[in-house]
Amino acid sequence: MLDYLSRHWWAVAVRGGLAIAFGILAVAWPGVTLVALAILFGAYALVNGVIEAVAAFRAHGRHRTPLIVEAVLSIGLGLITLFWPGITIIAMTILIGIWAVVTGVAQIIAAVRLRQELTGEWLLILSGALSVVFGVILLFWPGTGAAAVAWILGIYAMIFGFALVFASLKLRRLGEAARTAEGPREGQRQQRR
Repeated sequence: MLDYLSRHWWAVAVRGGLAIAFGILAVAWPGVTLVALAILFGAYALVNGVIEAVAAFRAHGRHRTPLIVEAVLSIGLGLITLFWPGITIIAMTILIGIWAVVTGVAQIIAAVRLRQELTGEWLLILSGALSVVFGVILLFWPGTGAAAVAWILGIYAMIFGFALVFASLKLRRLGEAARTAEGPREGQRQQRR
């Protein structure tokens, strides 16, 4: 899985960039209507889920399960939100809270499983923990109103996005280091032949 992530670090960076863009929009227009916020969130969750599904499809072994869980939940919530954007703020808040907790736990599990293969896994754990904290806040205070949800969601998305971008840069460096270390070994093998 680490090999896949280091070769496709840009997919993690894209997820982070989308989260940052979503966060900026949510904070810049906190008074946006619930329907517009729901559609924006639904689109983000759907794209996030598709990216996770591709990662799960390409991952091998036991590392694939957390990615599958996150992908299914993200795609499902994205589709529900896009098809029924007029759901009440409390229902939407609870759905977003559940999604954030479950996907955060899945991300923490994936990071813990990678800790022996990856240095700096704390960035993935941090983004997962932020998801869990964000989800718990929404579950305990669902009636906060559209503007408050927009602000909370926006700030969370920006922090989560920056954590993913930093993690992607770390993955890129790890991939480059692995390819550099692999290069001399390949040359030595060819010289022996």
